[in-house]
Amino acid sequence: MKKLGFGLMRLPLINGTKTIDKDELIKMVDLFIAKGFTYFDTAYMYMDYQSESVTKEVLVDRYPRDKFTITSKLPTMYLKEVNDMERIFNEQLNKLGITYFDYYLLHNLNGNTLPIANKLDAFSFILNKKKEGKIKHIGFSFHDKASMLEEILIKHPEIELVQLQINYIDWDSPSIESRKCYEVATKYNKKVIVMEPVKGGILMNIPLKAKELFNSYNKEVSLASWALRFAASLDNVFMVLSGMSNLEQMIDNTNTFYDFKPLNEKEHEVIKEVVDIMNQTNEIACTGCSYCTEGCPKNIPIPKYFDLYNSHIKNKNSNSSMYYAILTKTHSKASDCIKCHKCEKSCPQHLKITDLLNTVANTFEKKN
Repeated sequence: MKKLGFGLMRLPLINGTKTIDKDELIKMVDLFIAKGFTYFDTAYMYMDYQSESVTKEVLVDRYPRDKFTITSKLPTMYLKEVNDMERIFNEQLNKLGITYFDYYLLHNLNGNTLPIANKLDAFSFILNKKKEGKIKHIGFSFHDKASMLEEILIKHPEIELVQLQINYIDWDSPSIESRKCYEVATKYNKKVIVMEPVKGGILMNIPLKAKELFNSYNKEVSLASWALRFAASLDNVFMVLSGMSNLEQMIDNTNTFYDFKPLNEKEHEVIKEVVDIMNQTNEIACTGCSYCTEGCPKNIPIPKYFDLYNSHIKNKNSNSSMYYAILTKTHSKASDCIKCHKCEKSCPQHLKITDLLNTVANTFEKKN
């Protein structure tokens, strides 16, 4: 199986709306399969809960079942009682139009969701579904410290694979602990699925000095290719997910993996230099996943504000201040944050969102 997986989280949209561009998506799916790729990754809440249903339309209804593999996830953050697991699981099968999952994961295990998974015995739930033939392989996606990952794997040897955030900027990050988590998974012989290899697009928008460094080595390859190859070059990586949102990205990424070549020693050195450059910036490392906005009592569009702030940091002459003013006409301001910290509990990047919103407010809401 080729190592590139199609992450169905950031799908093409029509003219900036929330309507998925199915025509574009069909072209992407067809190209993906035509080039020999088979792995599709979705989840219950992706694309405003539309991802699983649209996957049925553009993939399941159009190809034989043996032409693709589907991964979805049990949303631990939405579970309240035991019956929720069976209800959601069956809903997902129905939305996708399938009778079994090739891979099924407990979604987003961390310090907040693990107690819920343990209380409802979610690990036994997915194991039993595997015994019933409704899941072929079980695992979980994870956003927390390596020490917690090890505790889970010791307690649950039945787990076959772990989905981890791995990219070159987070590899030695003290908050994400990509390297440490990868090493723990490898220690316990669990296959690793990589999520956010381009960190939600952040690694496509790097400082000019970093771009020039990449180009000086090889100007023929894309920034995405560098990031994807970093993740895929790791020995224990089974699959690298890419949340592709247009046909151009699909073409570039499939070209990278069609005849895959691991990073060589010199390329690793170039990446280390790029990391040093990026660590000197003051940008907010938000990937735009929007997990933080689900429970915000003030409905603050946090990722949008962080994106505007980053644009402002990179280019002081940008129109970020103007766009911020426009957004605040229909949304709460950054300064409206009541510091309930709900957002921080759900942030996969472990950002101190309330402090960062204060920074945004101080930047864009200055008194004249």
